[in-house]
Parts: sequence; structure tokens; C-alpha cells
Amino acid sequence: MQIIKILFISIIAWSSLLDACSRVMYEGDNNRTITARSMDWASDVDSDLWIFPRGLERKGGIDENSIKWKSKYGSIVASAFNLMTSDGMNEKGLVVNLLYLAESDFGTSDKPTLSVGAWPQYVLDNFKNVNEVVKAFKNPSFQIIAPPLYGVIPASIHIAVSDSSGDSAILEYIKGKITIHHNKKYKVMTNSPTFDKQLALNSYWEEIGGIVMLPGTNRASDRFIRASYYTNSLNKGKNERESIATAFSIIRNVSVPLGYNNLNLKRPNLSTTRWRTVADHKSLKYYFESTTYPNIFWVDLKKIDFTKNRSIQKLELANYPLLAGEVSVKFIKVEKAFNWLSYKK
Repeated sequence: MQIIKILFISIIAWSSLLDACSRVMYEGDNNRTITARSMDWASDVDSDLWIFPRGLERKGGIDENSIKWKSKYGSIVASAFNLMTSDGMNEKGLVVNLLYLAESDFGTSDKPTLSVGAWPQYVLDNFKNVNEVVKAFKNPSFQIIAPPLYGVIPASIHIAVSDSSGDSAILEYIKGKITIHHNKKYKVMTNSPTFDKQLALNSYWEEIGGIVMLPGTNRASDRFIRASYYTNSLNKGKNERESIATAFSIIRNVSVPLGYNNLNLKRPNLSTTRWRTVADHKSLKYYFESTTYPNIFWVDLKKIDFTKNRSIQKLELANYPLLAGEVSVKFIKVEKAFNWLSYKK
């Protein structure tokens, strides 16, 4: 009985610990749109970077009813647990960020299926801007399935999409129905509560003003408010280098220190930041910063040949390689990609 109790508490703790991650959009020099995000998790998420060419034959899971498609656009992505695309940018400058949302409810239907782990990749493969994504998901022809991670941790997520024009949309499934928040002013996304409630909280704090006081905890709602304040109050960078540095400074401000582990179940439980990405929609550069690496490195998508029938490429990060600068030549060819999160058969 004691073992069952410990397991139950552990599952609750893990579910709460997942409630972290932040995403911000920042306008830099010469209308440069930059999207930055942090990946916060209770343990190492075993992330690697992948380069996917155009023309890949895709399937949305192992289910016989899974949808199939062929990738229109090449992309670079960060995986998680070798089960999902958690973040990435395609060759047209469309960026997708996957974040945890406890309130997610994808519902059930008889429609063909798409694994929640493949949801961001489906977007990167098929669309070149936010408008196309919004149009496609107003009435999707498939349902998203969200098998629990490791059989116990709910795969509850929402996604944000952004493009080079500065357009932005937040896609959430609540009570089995998709909700789309589409507006250029929606520059920030964190986790719970749902996006509409976070906007209401932010409106309250806008009246107080960040110079007077800003909430300083690591809770999702507080991170949303701080990120919104700094995103809207900082000067534009004078050049590409300064703009990227500014975006990094914002996302670091809402990151959770490495090693933070609050298991008090009476308060929101949070996860340490594992890595951060910054995507420059204008220059098509994808920056990666691990909290356990001494350097920032990046991939210049303009240096990648995304031609149809090119090989899938991978940059393995498991052994903490020492990387700095532009690293597109460091990727190696692999036979196949990871499998999407699916129900066991």
C-alpha cells in the first residue's frame, strides 16, 4: 500500500513539475522577428537536433488510422525523448514551439489520428506561415491523440506558431475542441492557465507597470507577465548580433535555475530550464543554448540543402559535445528519424 501511495504522489509531482516553459517574440533591427523559448523539465529531455529534407514520407503514428503526408518544406528541429518534435523552424521561417498545458483535452472522434508528438512536425512540414496554419486547423480533418509519456505522465500540450512577418498564433485543445488565438500582439506564451486567462492576468499587471513591481516567482503566470513586460519595453537591437542577444536576455529572465526542484505539492511545482532556443526568422538562423554547455551554437538554414530525397541528418547532444558557432557541418546522416509518441500495441 505504501508503494502505491509513493507512486501516486510521484505521478502528481511529475505532472506538476512539467508545468513550465516559456515562449516570447521580439522585434529586433530592421523588422527582424525573433522567437525565443525555454524548455523546462524535471529531468534531462534527451534532446537532439535534426535536419529533415523536403519530400519525406510521413505517418502520424503507429495506428493504422494515422494520417500520412509528404513534407513540403525542410526543417531543423529539437526532439524530446526521441518521441516528439518539441521545437523547430522550417526553411520558410515558420517556427513552432511546443509547451506543456495541464488543461489540454484533445477529445475523441472517429477521424484519422495524429500523434501529439508529431503535431509540431506536421505544421513545419506543411505550412509556410501562420495564416496557413490557422486556416488548416479551424476545422482539421484529423484528431490528435496524446498517449501518456512513459505510460503515466499526461502528454498535455499546446503550440505556438510564428513567422517572419511577426504574425503569431496559439493553438490549444480545450474540452475536446481547438481554440486558436491569432494576433500579432500575442507575443508571449507560457503554461497554465489557458491563454485567455493569461491575457486577463497580464492586463491587470499592465495597469501596475513593470517599473513599480513585477511578479518574481517561477509560476507560469508570473513568467508570462515578466516576459510580456520586457518584450514590449526593450529597445530594438541596433543590428543582428544585438537583437539576438536581447532575445536571449528576455528568455533567460524567465528561465528556472538549473537544479531547482520544489517538491512541495501544496505549491506549484516547477522544473529547471534544460535548454533555450532563439529562432531568427529573417536570417533563418536557429540558435541553441543548453544550461549545461559553456557556449551558444547555431544552424544557418541557408547553408542546408533541403532538396527532396536528401538524407535525414542528426546532431547528437546526449554526451554534451563542446559546440560553438555555426554547426551545420557537424550533422551526420542517419537512416531514419525517431518514432512519434504512440499507444503501445
